[in-house]
Amino acid sequence: MSTYTPVLYHIVCSTKDREPCLAAERRPDLFRDIWGIIRKHNSQLYRINGLQDHIHILSSLHPTVALSDFIKDIKLGSSSWIKGSGAFPQFRHWQDGYGAFTVSWSERNALIEYIKNQEEHHRRRSFLEEYRALLKEAGIDFEERYLT
Repeated sequence: MSTYTPVLYHIVCSTKDREPCLAAERRPDLFRDIWGIIRKHNSQLYRINGLQDHIHILSSLHPTVALSDFIKDIKLGSSSWIKGSGAFPQFRHWQDGYGAFTVSWSERNALIEYIKNQEEHHRRRSFLEEYRALLKEAGIDFEERYLT
């Protein structure tokens, strides 16, 4: 019998101290690099986007890969690319933590649109407001001091 895992993850990572250092003109290059890392894990990228201080990824995860290893490899690999390319001179590194939320297949298209429209979305809502809402929607208890 084959293994089937229709689990999608909505992953949110922010820059260290949410420094606004990911300039718009080089973000597509960063996203291509991350897409390559995801492919190396035999996983499928459905959408990636972000702003100056954070990124959103919608991806499947191959059943042989642990989520924490997947995100660690994305962060380490993209940090290495950023520093090697000089694409974002003010980038120090990614924030230690991350958000990873499971998403049902039926929610995929709505989330793709949400991720695609990040710039428009953040005209009305800050990153912290968005992140709090994601945590609350997922039923995650959190301490405010770890969000700032």
